[in-house]
Amino acid sequence: MLSACVLIRTEKGKFDDVAKNLKQIHEVKDVFTALGRFDIVADLEAEDGKQLARAVLNANRLAGVVFTETLPEVEA
Repeated sequence: MLSACVLIRTEKGKFDDVAKNLKQIHEVKDVFTALGRFDIVADLEAEDGKQLARAVLNANRLAGVVFTETLPEVEA
């Protein structure tokens, strides 16, 4: 199982809509709004890298998303 944290910047006033739509993506386990450079943080879990990449691309394509930054989990 792979995990990643996706930091999302939204268009002004769109963070509620984006957060709601993110919850429809199967791999998204948690979504919360944040203050600062990013408006939303989404925690994702996937079986493999391809599934994780598809989920991140789906999040990127949501209406109201300006850009994302993905922080994949790594083993120390």
